[in-house]
Amino acid sequence: MTLPLSGVRVLAVEQYGAGPFGTQFLADQGAEVIKIENPNDGGDFARAVGPHFFTPEHSEFFHAYNRNKKSLTLDLSKSEGSEVFRDMTRTADAVASNLRGDVPEKLGLTYEALKDVNEQIVCAHLSAYGRSGSRASWPGFDYLMQAEAGYFSLTGEPGGPPTRFGLSVVDQMTGLALAYAVLAGITGARETGKGRDLDVSLFDVALCNLGYPAIWYLNEGHVTERMERSSHPALTPCALYRTSDGWIYIMCNKEKFWPALCEALDRIDWVDDERFSDFRGRLKHREIIGEMLEDVLSQQTTEHWLEVFAGKVPAAPVNTLKDALENPFVKDEGRLQEIQLEGYGSYRTVDSPVKCGDPTPARPAPELGQHTEELLMELGYSEKRLNELRKTGVI
Repeated sequence: MTLPLSGVRVLAVEQYGAGPFGTQFLADQGAEVIKIENPNDGGDFARAVGPHFFTPEHSEFFHAYNRNKKSLTLDLSKSEGSEVFRDMTRTADAVASNLRGDVPEKLGLTYEALKDVNEQIVCAHLSAYGRSGSRASWPGFDYLMQAEAGYFSLTGEPGGPPTRFGLSVVDQMTGLALAYAVLAGITGARETGKGRDLDVSLFDVALCNLGYPAIWYLNEGHVTERMERSSHPALTPCALYRTSDGWIYIMCNKEKFWPALCEALDRIDWVDDERFSDFRGRLKHREIIGEMLEDVLSQQTTEHWLEVFAGKVPAAPVNTLKDALENPFVKDEGRLQEIQLEGYGSYRTVDSPVKCGDPTPARPAPELGQHTEELLMELGYSEKRLNELRKTGVI
């Protein structure tokens, strides 16, 4: 079976986490994603990010975001490098950049700069704060966005210090937005015959993620704050509860799950209690419900309750990272991938969440410039020309 994005070529001028995370989704579905890396500064600086390395040249961080890609070394700051990039653009569907907002125009990565060589080229840009406006030249990273977009005020228990989300959620969601922009642009270009620029930024995605708390504030003046038990701000019970040996999270986010929970706990009398007859009533009596549930749940282990609730009441254990990755539901049902790396052996990683019927390709992240000669010779570059470009530091 052919992978869904087979035949799509994306030139990725990317670095670190956000952009590479997004373009890896494209590569996993068969797109030819070609990382454009500067040979004069070591390429994507994620190649040097530790603390763990498979070999001295292979950062595990870098491998987390760059499987199934190719690498072409090219110094875009040199005029000859720019010309080589324009040649590459002739056969590409999209350029995906992950740079400070004012850099794509300087490097000639915009639709305006490239449309003369490929009228259908799609130029998708990921930046910290956008390519226009007062912060276009500002650098920016995930945790800064979490801080400014209010995440630190929503994460953790009431009364605690400002707390960031445990993962680089803004980076990764912005990477997905970049992949979405690439595919939306290609779809439009194939229909109209013309490409365009599309923009996503870490700040805008962080802001967009505020979702319903944002609309509540903008229209009602309601400020969502941290909730005890990491509760949902509007639904009850949807919170963290103690068991005899740890914690369990329960989410009765539809009316039908409240009576199901009561039945599973052998407390049918709670169903008939008028205080708890609907979402509004249960929200009003959130504290009482929390105490009632914890009295019962604390009598048995988390594993016991998960067996009782299985398929009936939405619930989950509260795992450590180790527990999460050693979970039989992960290990036994194909959610991990094994990749062979020359000079090291095999390593394990989390498989793509997008399933298309065929296994995800399992090529390791490329070495710096691994495919430069192959790709440029496809364009008709001679060995003599390649040597000239090497001598001048272009490739």
